Amino acid sequence: MRTAFAYTSARILMFGVSVIVLYMAGARGLLLLGLGLVISALGSYILLNKQRQVIADKLNGRLSRVGAKATEFRERLEEGSTAEDPADEEEPADEAEPADQPEPADEEEPAR
Repeated sequence: MRTAFAYTSARILMFGVSVIVLYMAGARGLLLLGLGLVISALGSYILLNKQRQVIADKLNGRLSRVGAKATEFRERLEEGSTAEDPADEEEPADEAEPADQPEPADEEEPAR
């Protein structure tokens, strides 16, 4: 968390510095913001590579732990469903309702 905060703060600081330098150089409006974004992005790509790698490693570790838990949960669900399947197959077929019986017809009311 601290690394991500430091990285984000450094990115914002680099953008602010680049905007100030460009403003002093005479850039205004959208040109100022566009050039500020491009310059700060390039600078952060070069200067903040180490911090970005640390954050990426932490996220990958967290995702692999979550993936392992999801796999374990899926395996437990499959084991439970396979344990229930033989019990379902052993039920006698006599308990099922016969499909031959007609449904009771509704009595019609006499017309008035």
